[in-house]
Amino acid sequence: MPKTPVVPQAVLAGAALFLLLARPHPLAGQQSAEPQRITLQQAIALALEQGYQSQAALAGRDAARHAHDAFRARLLPQLGVSGQVPQYNRSIIQVVQPDGSTLFRAQDQTSTGLTALLSQTLPLTGGQFYLSSSLNRLSVSGPQGILTWSSTPVLVGISQPILRPNASGWDRREQGVMAEGAERQYREAREDISLQTANLFFDVYAAQVELSTAANNAAINDTLYTLNQGRFDIGKIGENELLQSQLALLRSRTRVDATRLDLERALAALRLALNLPPEAAIEVVAPEEVPAFEPDTARAVSEALANRAAVTDVRLREVQARRRVTEAKLSGWLGATLNASYGFNATGSEVGLAYQNLLEAQRVSLSLDLPLVQWGAHRAGVQAAEAERDQATSLAREALQQTAFEARFAARGFSQARRSLALSAAGDTVGQKRFAVAYNRYLIGKIAMEALYIAQTEKDQARTQYVQALRGFWDAYYTLRRSTLYDFAKGESIR
Repeated sequence: MPKTPVVPQAVLAGAALFLLLARPHPLAGQQSAEPQRITLQQAIALALEQGYQSQAALAGRDAARHAHDAFRARLLPQLGVSGQVPQYNRSIIQVVQPDGSTLFRAQDQTSTGLTALLSQTLPLTGGQFYLSSSLNRLSVSGPQGILTWSSTPVLVGISQPILRPNASGWDRREQGVMAEGAERQYREAREDISLQTANLFFDVYAAQVELSTAANNAAINDTLYTLNQGRFDIGKIGENELLQSQLALLRSRTRVDATRLDLERALAALRLALNLPPEAAIEVVAPEEVPAFEPDTARAVSEALANRAAVTDVRLREVQARRRVTEAKLSGWLGATLNASYGFNATGSEVGLAYQNLLEAQRVSLSLDLPLVQWGAHRAGVQAAEAERDQATSLAREALQQTAFEARFAARGFSQARRSLALSAAGDTVGQKRFAVAYNRYLIGKIAMEALYIAQTEKDQARTQYVQALRGFWDAYYTLRRSTLYDFAKGESIR
């Protein structure tokens, strides 16, 4: 920040007195706290550490991670137990007699069963492999009551769709891209928070500068009005010049009140973003140094295409579009399901007997499904899926070009912002010096009042332009980070 020229002691004393008188007095029994000075980096660190938006972004990332962990866990072998303990049925049933006749008899039946199942989804084919063990008990009361046990100690089986989409394989592809996209979205969210915090920080800084400038101008105009009253009394200036000086004083005092409200509003917004107490007294300190690097536009584009969440969004849309095409082609044509199992079972009147003299249990089935008349539904479904795929391809190309566009001009905007900052800093220094010279010359009667007020206005404009340029530089800096997810100052990707 450029150095401010030396201002006469009388002006400084008047400014201090004006600020003291204009500052709101604390309530009785309260003492004004010394404000905490916060730099830009400290403000961003607080926002990322304890801000509400940062907490929300972190929770969103954690939710995506846990969902991905749950999905991966479901791909591992799953062990479960199911059963009926017990199932009771009392009803009248048909009973076939030895002579072929049928009688209706009342029956009390109680059955219990327990099955342990270990299953695994086959990653390459999408089928289901399982291993089970079961034990069942059947009790029938009445004149012909029975009690029997049956067991299947081990049963190995497989269920495999044929000529059908591999849903498990497509789910793995989508989930992998979604997990990577969630991580990138979290990094982008943090950069969004940094950019937003920087804007709120400079809202406060600009209001602080405006209030300081307004208070300084009010003190200067008060001194000038007192001086001009003396000159008017001795006839050196006319009443018009005295009224002009008084009007400038009144306007400057009005400006102090307005800028103080702007500062309070900006401070409240910054406290909210940093999750600070509403009564926290803070004062921002503008950065004295700025990063000195020249971003390469080609590097910015390559890093953006490698790091941005938009790239993973493109990949996800492409995977989903290919999946819909595959499902549309296979769902309306010949399909089959193969079920096969092999194991051992036995039965007995006691539990121990149900595990003796085991017999082989084999089962093989192949079910077919062939739609014959669909009235063009299959063809139309495939065409719709292919059209959606083409749409996704076009949108993907646009998204990639938009990502490259943003990165390229973010790099160029940063370079331009740094040049503007250097020029504005020089202009601020010149404006301060020019006003100091004009003020001293007016005191000795060498220039007119209009020339002094012009110098004062241009001084304020130069200071405002410098503050805007400083804000613009840091806005461009964090926009470049957001657009590329790359830290050019450190030469590494943002992780």
